[in-house]
Amino acid sequence: MRPLSAFPPTSPRLLPWTDANGKSCYLISDRPHSLLGERADTVESLQLSMGADIIGHACEMLEDRRASVDELRFLALCLYEALRDALRIAQSHIERHRPVREVDSS
Repeated sequence: MRPLSAFPPTSPRLLPWTDANGKSCYLISDRPHSLLGERADTVESLQLSMGADIIGHACEMLEDRRASVDELRFLALCLYEALRDALRIAQSHIERHRPVREVDSS
């Protein structure tokens, strides 16, 4: 699978992090292999890998009837963060690879 930064830019790239105020960060570049684009690919890969690990832990914890309320709350928070990250990655991918509409010149 090619890294997402290997595709030509069609629109600003939603990055997998926010600024200090929680606002979205975007990359605008005509270079498909920019350093920041490659860093974003690395972060996205790490986020997805961590999300997969959390799902594995969730299966184990949900089968354990001895799990405390605090442990389950922490699990819910981790699952929320993993889902948020995965949705942000999907949104970024969709926005950058949406087909460009042709303008009717007639």
